[in-house]
Amino acid sequence: MDGLKLHDLRCFDAVAAQGSFQAAAKALHRTHPSVFAAIARLEEQLGLKLLDRSGYRVSLTDEGRLLHARAQLAIRELEHLRTYADQLASGEETVLRVVLGDVCPRPGILSLLSRFFAERPRTRLHLDYEAISGPVERLMDGEADLVFHRANPSDPHLERIDLRVVPFVPVVAPGFLPFETGADVTPEAMRRFTQCVIRDTARRPSSENFFVIDGAHSCSVPDHMMKKELIL
Repeated sequence: MDGLKLHDLRCFDAVAAQGSFQAAAKALHRTHPSVFAAIARLEEQLGLKLLDRSGYRVSLTDEGRLLHARAQLAIRELEHLRTYADQLASGEETVLRVVLGDVCPRPGILSLLSRFFAERPRTRLHLDYEAISGPVERLMDGEADLVFHRANPSDPHLERIDLRVVPFVPVVAPGFLPFETGADVTPEAMRRFTQCVIRDTARRPSSENFFVIDGAHSCSVPDHMMKKELIL
């Protein structure tokens, strides 16, 4: 089986699909004799009769049917390998690892990603979610290529682009507080109530927080959607 050629396998696949050497040659933009020679060479190398030529249309033998299924897999794998090599040679990313952070406005960012990958069908998206300091940790540890999250503008290790401003607003469910709410509500007044906070997914959590009241009872959730459902 040494020296099997991709060309011969393609010819075999085309004949099996088209039912004749002439139709296969036309589909492959080859001459009839070259396709016939490719099949003969393949049968000789394998020591198998792959095609039954006794009828009006060429058909697969039992051995040919079994081999054809494997040949199709091999052809697809080689095509993927060739595409992968072309991407590497051109500098095009084969996989882009993207992490969405907990404060990322998903509809807008997902729409942006959809347009980006629609123009790059050979690049596969690996999308993940992290919270608090998790996105930047994944980036710094080499586990992500791009994150959509807040970042320290003074960090020299990060390249960043400002996309939009996301306001942070402490909220409560209507009627939850036993007193009137207003601008004069202080952290001390809220300390006796349970605060819902998002868990940091980082392996090395940061001490940074937003509006977390020290000493207050708290419950933790994985994301803002869960937080909203729990609060309401």
